[in-house]
Amino acid sequence: MIKGFEWKRFMFYVWVGLAFLIIRILADTSAYPDTATPRVFNNLWRIIYIVIVNFLLFEYSIPRLSRKKIGKSILLIIAHIFLYSWGLYVWREIGLVTGVYTSLAEFESPEQNAATQMAYSMQSFIFFFIIKHIYDYIKLRQAAQQLRIEKQQAELNYLKSQTNPHFLFNTLNNIYSLARDKSDLAPESILRLSKILRFMLYETSGDYISIEQEVKIINDYIALEKLRYDDSLRVNFMYDVENMNQPVPPLLLIPLVENAFKHGVSETRGRPFVEIRLSATYSQLLFVVKNSMEDAIPESGVKENIGLSNLRRQLELLYTNHSLVVSHDGSTFTTTLKINLRSHV
Repeated sequence: MIKGFEWKRFMFYVWVGLAFLIIRILADTSAYPDTATPRVFNNLWRIIYIVIVNFLLFEYSIPRLSRKKIGKSILLIIAHIFLYSWGLYVWREIGLVTGVYTSLAEFESPEQNAATQMAYSMQSFIFFFIIKHIYDYIKLRQAAQQLRIEKQQAELNYLKSQTNPHFLFNTLNNIYSLARDKSDLAPESILRLSKILRFMLYETSGDYISIEQEVKIINDYIALEKLRYDDSLRVNFMYDVENMNQPVPPLLLIPLVENAFKHGVSETRGRPFVEIRLSATYSQLLFVVKNSMEDAIPESGVKENIGLSNLRRQLELLYTNHSLVVSHDGSTFTTTLKINLRSHV
């Protein structure tokens, strides 16, 4: 048994050999209709040998050719030339002796016979070479595509694993503030947080959730945040969704809402506000979050936190057609997310 022999790989050569056999039979039947039947059996006998020799050549001999071992490489080439010519000649003679092969031509010498077999072998070599390289190229592309998908999925999972603890950390800070002030709202905050965590643990493990679930988690988060503020905080969440069962990646929108409270409302004196508008059709999603802000944006521009940075990368991995724009106008900070839902990777 040859070391490293793979039946699946060998079966590929069998199928290529069958294709070559069909072509040869059709060509011989067309050119020599009077002797079509014996030629079919002759081709059947020769294709057994051809499949084995081409398998050995492409899978074991060619990979071992090396300039560093030029002597061994030359011997391998000579060996296969011998197998393609004299080897096939001997195989033909065995067929004649056993009666499975019919002699349809007379040769002046064994050398002429071997040269004829070499021509047949070269036809098979070219055919196997072309099909093998097309097949290997397709398999290589598929493997590269699968590797890219697995790499993107691993990165996406890593980003999610960063986002969820980040969200939990900020929420626990809010509850800590209530507990430190001995607020009666602390128990309710813990209860609402437990609901959100239950959702994160049991509902977001898949690739998608319904947009209805995403809306619910946003409402729960808003209710949790509002416990920290008095009636001066204005929160308005409007949504117009064509199909509440529309699938979306879990927790895709919550970082923008969280960002509005943590980096906007919490730092606003006076009358803080958050306005959220969600509209979604089967193909387009628009999510706009506006929030009050106190401090002026530096000339260098908006410095994005981990939530926004992670969201941008997640969008790049999930959709080919999307945009995430942040802007500020005086005391208002606006984040606009647009996604072509049909451009999912």
